[in-house]
This record gives sequence, structure tokens and C-alpha cells, in this order.
Amino acid sequence: MGDHSAGHQQHPGGHSHASAPFTRAFLVGIALNVGFVIIEAGVGWYANSLALLADAGHNLSDVAGLVLAWGAAMMSRRLPSRRYTYGLRRASILAAFANAMLLLVAMGSLLWEAAHRLQSPVPVSGSTVIIVAAIGVVINSITAALFMSGRHHDINIRGAYLHMAADALVSLGVVFAGVLSLWQGWLWLDAVVSMVIAAVIIVGTWRLFRQSLHLLFDGVPDAIDLAAVNAFLRSQAGVAEVHDLHVWAMGTTEIALTAHLVMPAGHPGDAALEAITRGLEKEFAITHPTLQIELARHEHGCKMVWH
Repeated sequence: MGDHSAGHQQHPGGHSHASAPFTRAFLVGIALNVGFVIIEAGVGWYANSLALLADAGHNLSDVAGLVLAWGAAMMSRRLPSRRYTYGLRRASILAAFANAMLLLVAMGSLLWEAAHRLQSPVPVSGSTVIIVAAIGVVINSITAALFMSGRHHDINIRGAYLHMAADALVSLGVVFAGVLSLWQGWLWLDAVVSMVIAAVIIVGTWRLFRQSLHLLFDGVPDAIDLAAVNAFLRSQAGVAEVHDLHVWAMGTTEIALTAHLVMPAGHPGDAALEAITRGLEKEFAITHPTLQIELARHEHGCKMVWH
């Protein structure tokens, strides 16, 4: 029978959650965009601009996305309980996936509507469109900047950032369409610009969609080289073999690992396990490792396919 020992686990309170400093950013972003959606939708209706109405609809989806991301960030900070032993960290991954879906659906709807408008162009109030869209560029750029620092470390924050950066791009395109419509009188340009921007945003959002879906299926996070983790564990003193190695994302900022270490000489002691867990955190940012020590190899039905 193997000697079992759980590796060192830090409690959630000991981690710095990347989403925690962004509470004010969420509040500011939601307030700014709700106000802008109301103004933009009203002016877009008055000016008969599809691009402006589409931008308002997209901004509305972003308000929902921001609320979703904020709620998930708050839920992910909930401490583990008897019912949810990992807490609700997975909520941030679900929010990132939902944000990607919201953005893809919104842009798909924009492409559909723009294609119809392209067949029957209608005049728009160019000057009004330019002014409102320019305000949108400023508001969306400010909101995106609030989330810029966290976009590389938390895909939930990245989802919020992408939403707002995409909005800024859409608004900029609307300004461009309004200027050219005033200058050349091209009625079709409003729809064409909307289609081009939607296509660009869909391409940019695909990575967030793919990555969040990957994590939902407990895929190894992109930042983790599983072969390197395996090699690190095998290189530890007394380890003859490593099997049943699993690495997955508990949320958008924390990574967990379980592994069986075959150590024929016996249990290395708590100090050695502590050193291994510190190494996993330093080298791979794995903060929740659980290590099982075995004196001999035991088959547990978990075969690793290395390809």
C-alpha cells in the first residue's frame, strides 16, 4: 500500500486574486456604458444610422458582459465550503466563455443586418453620427484602459477588455463611415464599414472563445508545458516515476495539479514535499498541488497519451 501525502495547499485568502482590484473598473465601465447606450440608441434612431444602432446594441451586450464578468469575479472569491470544496472559482471561466459567445453573437447579428442594409442603402445624418460615435470612442477606450493591466493574466478580465476595445474599434469605424458619407455621399458605406469591423472583431474574439472552452473541459492551461512539469517532478530526489499527472485551471487565475510520485525509498518527509510545491509555484505558477507518494507503481486506470 502506498504512502499518501497531500502537498501543501494555500487557502484562497492567501492568494492575490487578479480580479479583486478591478471592482471599481467594473462599476465605472458599467455606469459609463449604460449612459452611452441610452444616448447612442436614441440618436441612432433619429439619425437613421444602422452603424450607430448596431454600436448601441453591441454596447448593450457589453454592459451585460461587464455585469457577468464582475459577478463571476465576485463569485470566484467565495471561500470553499462543504458543498463547493473549490469555492466558485470556475465562474470566472464560465463568464469568459459567455462573454466570447455574447460578442460573437452580437457581431453575427451585425453582419446579418448590414448585409440587408447593403441591398437597400438609406441616407444617414453624417454629422450627428460622427459626434456620437466619437464620444463612444472616448468612453470605450477609457473603459478598455481600466482592464488593460489584467488582460494577460485573467481571461475573465481579458473578456471584459476585448469587449470594450472592440466597442472602441466599432465606434471609430462609425466615425470613419460618417466622415466619408458627408464627403462623398456614399450611402452604402455605413453597412460596409459595419461588416468589416464585425469580421475583425470575430477574428479577435475567437482566441478567447477557444481558450475558455478549453478550460471548461479541464484542458491544461496554455501557459503550462505539461512535459516540463513531468520532467520537473521526475527530477526530484527519490522520485523513480511519475504517473496520474493532471493539471487544470480552477479558475482564470489559479492552477491545480495532482500527481502520483513513485518513491521506492519511502516518504521523503514534509520538508521535501514543501520544497516540491514551492518549486511548482515558482516554475509553473501552480498554486494548488496535491502529491500522492507511492512505494511502488500502482495502476489506477489513468493512461497519459503524450502527443
